[in-house]
Amino acid sequence: MSGRSSRRKKQHFGRIHAFSCGKASVAVEGEHSLIGGPGFSRVVYCNDPECLEATVLNYNGNYVRTTKYTLASFLPKALFEQFRRVANIYFLICAILSFTPLSPYSAVSNVLPLVVVIGVTMGKEILEDWRRKRQDIEVNNREVKFHSGDGVFENSKWRNLKVGDIVKVEKDEFFPADLILLSSNYDEGICYVETTNLDGETNLKLKQALESTLNLQEDSSFQNFKAVIRCEDPNANLYIFVGSLELGDQQHPLTPQQLLLRDSKLRNTDYIYGVVVFTGNDTKVMQNSTAPPSKRSKIEKRMDKLVYFLFLILVLMSIIGSIFFGIATKKDLKDGRMTRWYLRPDATTIYYDPKKAAAAAVLQFLTAIMLYGYLIPISLYVSIEIVKVLQSSFINQDVHMYYEEADKPARARTSNLNEELGQVDTVLSDKTGTLTCNSMEFIKFSVAGTSYGRGVTEVERALARRKGSPLAQEATEEEGLAEEDTDEKSSIKGFNFTDERIVNGNWRNEPRADVIQRFLRLLAICHTAIPDIDEETGRISYEAESPDEAAFVIAAREIGFEFYERTQTSISLHELDPVSGRKVERSYKLLNILEFSSSRKRMSVIVRDEEGKLLLLSKGADSVMFERLSNSGREFEVQTKDHINEYADAGLRTLVLAYRELDEDECQQFNEKFTEAKNSMNADREDLIEQVAENIERDLILLGATAVEDKLQNGVPECIDKLAQAGIKLWVLTGDKMETAINIGFACSLLRQGMKQIIINSETPENKALEKAEDKSTVAAAFKASVHRQIIEGKEWLAASNERSDSEAEALALIIDGKSLAYALEDDVKDLFLELAIGCASVICCRSSPKQKALVTRLVKTKTGKTILAIGDGANDVGMLQEADIGVGISGVEGMQAVMSSDIAIAQFRFLERLLLVHGHWCYRRIASMICYFFYKNIAFGFTIFFFEIYASFSGQTVYNDWFLSLYNVFFTSLPVIALGVFDQDVSSRLCLKFPLLYQEGVQNILFSWYRILGWAFNGALCATIIFFFCIGAMERQAFRKGGEVTDLEVLGATMYTCVVWVVNCQMALSINYFTYIQHLFIWGGIVLWYIFLMAYGAIDPDISTTAYQVFIEACAPAPSYWLVTLAVLAASLLPYFTFSAIQMRFLPLYHQMIQWIRADGQTDDPEYCHMVRQRSLRPTTVGFTARFEASSRSLREGLEEIQ
Repeated sequence: MSGRSSRRKKQHFGRIHAFSCGKASVAVEGEHSLIGGPGFSRVVYCNDPECLEATVLNYNGNYVRTTKYTLASFLPKALFEQFRRVANIYFLICAILSFTPLSPYSAVSNVLPLVVVIGVTMGKEILEDWRRKRQDIEVNNREVKFHSGDGVFENSKWRNLKVGDIVKVEKDEFFPADLILLSSNYDEGICYVETTNLDGETNLKLKQALESTLNLQEDSSFQNFKAVIRCEDPNANLYIFVGSLELGDQQHPLTPQQLLLRDSKLRNTDYIYGVVVFTGNDTKVMQNSTAPPSKRSKIEKRMDKLVYFLFLILVLMSIIGSIFFGIATKKDLKDGRMTRWYLRPDATTIYYDPKKAAAAAVLQFLTAIMLYGYLIPISLYVSIEIVKVLQSSFINQDVHMYYEEADKPARARTSNLNEELGQVDTVLSDKTGTLTCNSMEFIKFSVAGTSYGRGVTEVERALARRKGSPLAQEATEEEGLAEEDTDEKSSIKGFNFTDERIVNGNWRNEPRADVIQRFLRLLAICHTAIPDIDEETGRISYEAESPDEAAFVIAAREIGFEFYERTQTSISLHELDPVSGRKVERSYKLLNILEFSSSRKRMSVIVRDEEGKLLLLSKGADSVMFERLSNSGREFEVQTKDHINEYADAGLRTLVLAYRELDEDECQQFNEKFTEAKNSMNADREDLIEQVAENIERDLILLGATAVEDKLQNGVPECIDKLAQAGIKLWVLTGDKMETAINIGFACSLLRQGMKQIIINSETPENKALEKAEDKSTVAAAFKASVHRQIIEGKEWLAASNERSDSEAEALALIIDGKSLAYALEDDVKDLFLELAIGCASVICCRSSPKQKALVTRLVKTKTGKTILAIGDGANDVGMLQEADIGVGISGVEGMQAVMSSDIAIAQFRFLERLLLVHGHWCYRRIASMICYFFYKNIAFGFTIFFFEIYASFSGQTVYNDWFLSLYNVFFTSLPVIALGVFDQDVSSRLCLKFPLLYQEGVQNILFSWYRILGWAFNGALCATIIFFFCIGAMERQAFRKGGEVTDLEVLGATMYTCVVWVVNCQMALSINYFTYIQHLFIWGGIVLWYIFLMAYGAIDPDISTTAYQVFIEACAPAPSYWLVTLAVLAASLLPYFTFSAIQMRFLPLYHQMIQWIRADGQTDDPEYCHMVRQRSLRPTTVGFTARFEASSRSLREGLEEIQ
């Protein structure tokens, strides 16, 4: 095609595309002109970026930096990030105080752990930023040809480009900046652009240069080229551009049709010339690269409260200790008599001066604040970050969530929310492209009041099953017979139409063949698709802006109207002639395209056929098309409306097709007004264009309607069923009609036969009558009152259902349309609406706008306090994804906007089942257990220090060596807890999916409840009590060595520390459900590492090792009591936990423990036993096909009982 196009004769037609620039216009005038005003002040001197005027403007260069830090800003910014955490500020204060005499330990031993923890976290930041830096280097050093002068183009790096430079981009190259297209190798100045990097859409976009610059097709053409562009300032809107190009004494309007965006790629075009208008961070792609909103999980928020709680305990302990210390110090010297004479209170420092007991108590308080700091886990935050990154890598590498067809794995785009995946209460889902494929198949159509197409949709089968009709079986058999003759055609993507009355040219024999011919011709002409001919096979494929449009063009081709060539001024078809039955070539002169928009809900083209007739061909939504029909054009209106309703009931998407003939004068007047509106630079330019289009899109003649099927994705009903069994509610927020949404609901088992539907609809007869009133405020008030009344009625149904027993309760479904939803979301109604919605088993919001989707998400999240997950695939879902606690983007065919705004990306809705029920459950359990264990081990360690302080009269003397204290959290106990957070599994992935109710442990937060947290804290305090008092009682007065020496402070400290290391590591071994060799290595390796450290550190010079000098080799190891005490303390400390766990497992097992029992007994494949366990997840108010089967079985049993 490109070869032919490049040799095609140059066409000189004016306005040939809705966004093409047209002929030169005089300078724009008018008080509303945007150019030069606020927000539209950019001036570009084309081909002269070094001129004085350009240098004064000082625009950004083209160097792009996506890194978080620079060499200069890294240290201050990274440190600021670290010390935003209260715990790190506390450790920093302690590190500073450790250089004063107040410190109970050496400064180095205190500072080093803080440096290690901060250093590891900052190292992670450096690593992540270096990856971004390497990408920046690669991008900034790409090369492109730019005009260096005298018509010569030389290679230059992207980063060196300036605003005003002329560049030459060749086929399959990326655009280095935002460019204005000047010309291409095509005579018409068109080019094809792929915008996958911007919006994920693989279909090619057509761009066209101004007519005044079309002749700039050689390098030498730019030797004397000069022009000035005045346009909008940099902004993030990808689809709007307002500007003008001054060439000579004429001014030409610029639109998005001339704008080539950075990071999009030139396709099917040999080369283009363009002028740089936005560079670097001013480009639209960089303007869109805003960081997603910061989200934190509920566990992390509760963890912060736990840290504050430990701070409170720490301060309380310090206050108590300082009070007792002050009292004891004051009594040391009374009436000249010394109570504790061995402390020499008569000759001491201020820290122990009885005469200044109050000051001594305050100073001791500061000492205690530092000493008890080991209650706060210094390595908690960095350990959790490491664990979450590793958990995210497991999600990314899960082959069960890899979509081979599109080569798309799951991607955790943030690791902050891993555990939140295990606590989802409600899923808010888009429908099109999320539950369905957004891969449209042309399946039926209605022409001249007759419906054609014998295909049966999935929704129709579900509908037949619901009604107990044999249609599903019959239709399947009929369809099978039909497909035997059309195997080849049925394999064509986008075309699933079977009807012997139409295919193989049989449409010519139909009574209204003339109407069918116009209908198919309209399908082949009214679109913006681009044909692509395979040179080897000659087969034509199409690049279309939407799957619907591609399906229409393919359908027309398969039935006999093949669109094979498009120029900027014509569309060419191979048409099946109804008289001769042969294919003939016909060309239609393309005069105007009135493009589709969400507000217009239709598109039209104006063409001139070979006979000279002017035709307006239009297709659009039934809501806007029927009102534009002429009185004489409504011949088939009633039948067509009936067919449209039938198609909607079958879950099909419909469009209405209509046309009319134009006369020359009308077309000429329209052209003038349309050109004037498009060339306008006024603020209301788009409104002017729509108004002109509105005036000509009237008095249409109805042809018929199309119906395309957007099939359910594979595994959607099964996924919804599993989520429902897991207790997760599913809401569907869609822009589709209510009938379509309801029937999709039946197809995916969100709705079922016998389920009471509470429908809140604005399309009531009363409301329709009110809409004709002129007083809009009265109409709005009446609508709101109607919605309020319907919600109250729904709540009455809900209350009546809740009063029944579980066996008699019926599931309710709430279905509400967009207009009613707008009133339901108002402040004085939204609480009532939410109460009703929460009580229903499923909720479907139809005709929802993107803003309404976001508002519903915010309402559910803020009012319920539960974890909300939103899932969608399109740009209209971005607000919903960002508003939810977790946003999941589906990397489908609607682009990448949703994925780029999401927290996690998956390729298919069915992967949500594994993401939540497996990874979500595991991540939640691991993080919850990890945090509980962290606080347990720190309380166990910290309380031994506190108990010794009581023993030592709160003097600030520590029982442990300085380095024992510092390395406890960093080396001897940190690795096992990281292994727990990464590898532990209570049950396998197979059992997670087999018993979905296990997921409720996360939703109800059973594993991180205050009860469980306080239980672990109590266990830590109990272990500390046993360790301290057992060691003191066993070693205080007994001979420790062969020589009869009693235990000293160094030996007591080493023995207690050994007991702590053994107890907390063995506690970890008891807590783990799933051992790997890594966990064995870390748990037992941590204990071995302690002994190695004790020997190595004790062998160092006593000036360094201080109290640990030879303590193990000479004192502890040779003494049998050291080993006996360690063994006895270990058994005594673990016995309470072991006893509690055994009793709970036997008499009060949690759900995961029940599953562990049946796994241990080998009963996981026993249907009867598994059914008994799974019954806990089936309730009458759930949805899904399992619940539907249970409801049907229950109804059957009740019917049999009545008969008996």
